[in-house]
Amino acid sequence: MAALLKSGWTKPSTILFATEVPTNEKAFSFALAQAREFGSDLILFHAYDTLVASASESSGIRYYDYAAAARTEKQHLEPLAARIREAGLKCEVVARPGLPADEILAFTRERQVDRIVMGTHSPGPIGKLLVGSVAEAVLRTATSPVYVIGPEVVDGSYRNFATRSILCAVSLHEASTVVAAFAAELAAQHGARLILQHVIRPQDRAEFLAGRSLDEVEAGMLALVPRNLQGQIATQTVVVPGDPTEELLYQSRAQQADLIVLGAQGASAFAAITRHGVVYKTLAHAHCPVITLSPVVLAECGSKAEDLHPAEAYMAGVF
Repeated sequence: MAALLKSGWTKPSTILFATEVPTNEKAFSFALAQAREFGSDLILFHAYDTLVASASESSGIRYYDYAAAARTEKQHLEPLAARIREAGLKCEVVARPGLPADEILAFTRERQVDRIVMGTHSPGPIGKLLVGSVAEAVLRTATSPVYVIGPEVVDGSYRNFATRSILCAVSLHEASTVVAAFAAELAAQHGARLILQHVIRPQDRAEFLAGRSLDEVEAGMLALVPRNLQGQIATQTVVVPGDPTEELLYQSRAQQADLIVLGAQGASAFAAITRHGVVYKTLAHAHCPVITLSPVVLAECGSKAEDLHPAEAYMAGVF
C-alpha cells in the first residue's frame, strides 16, 4: 500500500503551538526551532476556561467580560510572539475560551495546520499529562501529526535542535506502512538515520517468527521504506522480543534518537484503566520528542478501519 502523505506533514508551512499560561519554555523552544528550520508560520494557541470578572461603574454588579478575558490571555503570550517575530517569522496569537482539547481540534478543522506542537507536565499521581485528557483527545483525533515534548525530554539547544536519528515503532498491521513511510519522509527531510523497530511480545514469538530467524524478519522490514526513498536514507531494522515500551525506550537511548515516531491508536478498556499503553508511557519517559499519527491521519493516508482496532495495545495512545 502506498501511503498518501501530505507534504506539509514532513515540511510544515504552518505550525500550531498549543500552550498553557505560563508557557512550557522547553516545548516552546522546540516549536520555534521547527518554525525556523522550515520557515513556517507559527500560531500561538491558548484555550482558557476562566473569565475576567468586571464590575459595572453604575450598578456595581459583577459580570463576565469576555473581551477583557481574551485581551488578558493574549497579553500573556505577547512576549513569546515578539521572540518569534524577532526571528523573522510570521506569528499569530489565538486565545479562545473553552476546553483546551475541544478548542485545539476545532481550530485545526477551521484552519490549515500542518503540525501541532505541545508540551507535557511531569506525570502526576495518576499519570495524567497536560490538563485532564487534553493530550489524549488531541493525539487520538488530530487531523495532522502531533509533536509532543514530554517531561523527560532533554533540551535540544545543545545540539541546535538537529534531527539526526529517528526511531520508528512498527508492527504487523498495515497502518505501520503509513507510520514507516512518514518516518522515512522525515528522515529524508532532515538527512537523518532511520531505525525501524518491531518488538515481539514473548507470547507471540513462535507464531510471529513461523520458522524465520530474526535476521530474516529484519531484512523483510526494509520493504516498509517507500521505494523512492530506499537508498536515499540510511535505514536500520531491529526486531527484538520483550516489552514494547521498555524496548522502545531502551533503543531510543542506545541509538541516541532525536525523535520517536508512533501511531497513536485507540486503547483497550483495560489499557485505559491501567495506563499501560505504549504511547502514554513513551511520552512520560522518552528523552527525545515523540511525533504521533492519529487514527484519523492514518485513515486519511489509506489505512483501513480494521487495521486500527481499539483493542490493539501495542501502539495504543493511553493516558
